[in-house]
Amino acid sequence: MHDIKAIRENPESYDKAWARRGLSSQTPAILEIDAKLRAAKNMRMEAEALRNASSKAIGAAKAQKNEEEANRLMAEVAKAKADIDAATSEEAALQLLLDEKLQTLPNLPFDEVPDGGGEEENVEVLKWGTPRQFDFTPKDHIELGAGITENGFKAMDFETAAKLSGARFVLLRGQIARMERAIGQFMLDTHTEKNGYTEASGPVLVRSGAMFGTGQLPKFEEDLFKIKSTTDLLMNEYKYEIGKANGYEEAIGYIDSLEKKGNLPKDSAQNLKQILNEKKDYFEANAEQVKPQAKNLNNDFYLIPTAEVSMTNTVNGDIVEEEVLPIRLTSLSPCFRSEAGSAGKDTTGMIRQHQFWKVEMVSICAPETSKDEHERMTACAEGILQALELPYRKIVLCTGDMGFGARKTYDLEVWLPAQDKYREISSCSNCGDFQARRMNTRTRKKGEKDTRFVHTLNGSGLAVGRTLIAVLENYQNADGTITVPQVLRKYMNGAEKIG
Repeated sequence: MHDIKAIRENPESYDKAWARRGLSSQTPAILEIDAKLRAAKNMRMEAEALRNASSKAIGAAKAQKNEEEANRLMAEVAKAKADIDAATSEEAALQLLLDEKLQTLPNLPFDEVPDGGGEEENVEVLKWGTPRQFDFTPKDHIELGAGITENGFKAMDFETAAKLSGARFVLLRGQIARMERAIGQFMLDTHTEKNGYTEASGPVLVRSGAMFGTGQLPKFEEDLFKIKSTTDLLMNEYKYEIGKANGYEEAIGYIDSLEKKGNLPKDSAQNLKQILNEKKDYFEANAEQVKPQAKNLNNDFYLIPTAEVSMTNTVNGDIVEEEVLPIRLTSLSPCFRSEAGSAGKDTTGMIRQHQFWKVEMVSICAPETSKDEHERMTACAEGILQALELPYRKIVLCTGDMGFGARKTYDLEVWLPAQDKYREISSCSNCGDFQARRMNTRTRKKGEKDTRFVHTLNGSGLAVGRTLIAVLENYQNADGTITVPQVLRKYMNGAEKIG
């Protein structure tokens, strides 16, 4: 989210930054909407002032028995009320238009981020480790996984997973399943015991507001898995009538009538009332203002694409005392992605899945410390790869390859022998105050009244499935067995090999 006041004051800097991300000039359209919005606000305020002044004057005119003046003032009040309604409706429509425009524009890259249109223009920062030279032709993880069996079944089984759920899923068994669990446990222990993160385990189902806060909505809904509950379906069915209600009490009365007629079960009616209670502010205006907002009454849930969503939103709407910053959280969670834009990419194997495990790191910090925090977070992710002795390279993404909410991103790419190339295994981003503005999350020093937006950062520490792939391929032996990395053995009952 962007600061409209800052855009007004320096539109050229915003257009210049967005141009680096491949966008045309955005501020003329933004400022045109903003000017109309401010004009509508002024019209409303002037009409309200006139209504208030004339309303007071009516009493004085009547006290003086000046009926002609009282009638003129009452007509003036009636006209002012009509003007207020018209200006309020226009203001609401323009605010919605401005919000929709600002909500879909990406974050501004830091000056030091390299310019470029795509991944081929990312800049390598360093390489760590030397790729292993095999005296046999290395197999990929798919072949390795199929060669390890548990009671006659493949330890890495894509066929059975496809029978259950379709493409881009995998079923792991036995030793490989245990290794996946060991990798996640090792990562969590490292981040909590050595890197100063607090372990957290949060919901994997979140409401749309959380997805908005971290930037997945509204722009990237097609990349998400959306859950429709019975209550959501009921709200969709009745939301237009509810939205027409002239006030909160009338909306509740409508639900009561549905329940009495037997159209709604009691528990469903209670759920709808709870949603309306949370959205009570929508009913403070008249029915005409509420109707366009009725779509916001949905209580949609989404499966998280990353624990960044759950962990970052723990401070949604809060004012955090600066003395407790930085807040550093790490979480091992399943992640769910539709991969809507990945048709034809990595269609086999575990590289690109609809469901996968990942250890996420999230930092919430003061603005002046976010650049150092970014370097620290990336170093923590690198430490996992170094402990596993997996060769990798570190790159800084160019402006055309960065994510929507990032100001700067480092990617870590691990060496995969079977592909003879480096592949992404971690992405660590500094989002500045972009997410904080969307969440309205601020900080202040103890004893002070002034607040400012926090900065948020997120990074993979690491993607567990891709780490499993890297371990299988880099630690494979000619006979198809896998040597267990030293740091994982205590999580695997001391096993030195699997297969």
